[in-house]
Amino acid sequence: MSNKPKRQAALPILQVGNVLLSPDIITERFCCDYAKCKGICCVEGNAGAPVTIDEVAEIEDVLDTVWDQLSPQAQAIIDRQGVAYTDEEGDLVTSIVAGKDCVFTCYDGGNCLCALEKACREGKTNFPKPISCALYPIRAKQFSNGMVGLNYSRWAICRDAVTLGKQLDMPVYHFLKEPLIRRFGKEWYEELEALAQEIANVL
Repeated sequence: MSNKPKRQAALPILQVGNVLLSPDIITERFCCDYAKCKGICCVEGNAGAPVTIDEVAEIEDVLDTVWDQLSPQAQAIIDRQGVAYTDEEGDLVTSIVAGKDCVFTCYDGGNCLCALEKACREGKTNFPKPISCALYPIRAKQFSNGMVGLNYSRWAICRDAVTLGKQLDMPVYHFLKEPLIRRFGKEWYEELEALAQEIANVL
């Protein structure tokens, strides 16, 4: 007889309201370790951050406030094509520099910062960074039937965040409580918490 432990059955896709969720959002651990990653997610990648039409308008409204924080290359790209463009997959995303850096990336002692978020935290604007950035490592997809899908995105550059999340026993959904409430509301988040507790009682 084998002494190997029995594998737990994979959890099905979960649903809270009109939102479908990958179970990893509840079962996996994550907590950004900025001291180690230095905000590299603002630089790595081959496309900008997904944005909505409304967010583009809000970004344009605060552009003058953050303009001096942007690199000359970023300023030139914004002058040429605007704060956002449509990528190869047909998604509206923030403009990028040299095929990777978000135009709103600024630097402080070698650390990457979001100029939009920095200005908001300093009380200069009311617009934080795009919700797609705030929700990472969750990626959201809007379906034609009104449903929204949330998936946990695994990225090698976030391995330190996974390590810290495990050390702190921080579930992905708990780490992202504030942006999830910003996107879906407090009542929705409370339903998610209740579902997560039900799952924890079973596992």
